[in-house]
Amino acid sequence: MTCDLLLTNIKGLVQVRNAGFTRAAGKAMAELPVLTDAFLTIHQSKIISFGSMSSLPHELKSLQTIDCTDRFVFPSFVDSHTHLVFAASREEEFVMKIKGATYQDIAAAGGGILNSARKLQSLSEDELLERSLPRAWEIIKSGTGAVEIKSGYGLTVKDEIKMLRVAKRIAQQTPLTVKTTFLGAHAVPSNTTKEAYIQTIIQEMIPAVAEEKLADYIDVFCEQGFFTPDETEKIVEAGKAYSMRPRLHANQLYNSGGVQVGVKTGALSVDHLENIGSEEIEVLKKSAVMPTVLPGAALFLNLPFPPGRAMIEAGLPLAIASDYNPGSAPSGNMSLMVALACIKMKLTPEEAINAATINTANAIELSATQGSITEGKQANIFITKPMPSYAFLPYAFGSQLVDKVILKGKVVSEM
Repeated sequence: MTCDLLLTNIKGLVQVRNAGFTRAAGKAMAELPVLTDAFLTIHQSKIISFGSMSSLPHELKSLQTIDCTDRFVFPSFVDSHTHLVFAASREEEFVMKIKGATYQDIAAAGGGILNSARKLQSLSEDELLERSLPRAWEIIKSGTGAVEIKSGYGLTVKDEIKMLRVAKRIAQQTPLTVKTTFLGAHAVPSNTTKEAYIQTIIQEMIPAVAEEKLADYIDVFCEQGFFTPDETEKIVEAGKAYSMRPRLHANQLYNSGGVQVGVKTGALSVDHLENIGSEEIEVLKKSAVMPTVLPGAALFLNLPFPPGRAMIEAGLPLAIASDYNPGSAPSGNMSLMVALACIKMKLTPEEAINAATINTANAIELSATQGSITEGKQANIFITKPMPSYAFLPYAFGSQLVDKVILKGKVVSEM
């Protein structure tokens, strides 16, 4: 038997699952299967086998062997909510926040999403790709192997299309697995009314995006001052008519009704959830929607952290994503997001790792290929630097603990 790549002497092979396991919920969030003193084999981009070193077949031959003594092997993170494609940073708004400006103050002054839209509209597709690719490689190096990328900084038909084309090109030019989301309903351009813009989204943007098959999903910023639950439902249903499944921004700044409309429309996930209570938790318990928290945004905007502990104790699943964007979460480091969930939301390391791997894979329909160490799944994994336990990953927040990244069966980055 010959394999392309053999990993030996793995201190802990993390998130070992049987085929068919698609998400963890409630008490099961605390269960994280880890195989100690292990090996793993990869052939033609897939995980072929794994087991204890004592059971390593003597006849096994490999084209390349990596000794993982004192190191842990994790499935690559799946980041199910990002705005990775953008034109420029917005650190000037960061300074405004430090001086006391609110998210709404900045938006009213022409900043926020409209600021990003102006910058993006001035770039060509190639220029936008050139600026976005380094961010894609940045998240790869920090352990992410699959990512969702939204539009939403275009706000015109041409520019929303441009963003989604760039996201598709990132999938072609990097080893990332990319899912795309149309978020035309991110803000209302200053040169039109909301009613007119919603008609543009429904009558022009959605058909144009669908014609080029640029988006897997549709999203709406269901939030006070942006789009109401009724408007959100109207836009989502228009997207569903073109086979775009909903994944919604919900309850970030206010208790906006986004959770309820997400459940009503059959959304795959509702994301943010900084402002939810027992009513929203009860609504989610009656659905298959994946609650997704974005701790980087809560930290950056000084918002209350989502009640992840309460959601898990209510029996819900939970996913953790980065929300990587220039205005409210300028980091795509999923190890940091896991650490924040532990530190600020009181998740255990096991719960947070489940939330950032198997559950985020579920949130973007990648359960069959990503999110766990499972025979037959795509070989998207990372090898850590030597560390005492897997809990050291969130404990040593801010440390670069990813040593090697393997995506689609190939070593693509060595730090």
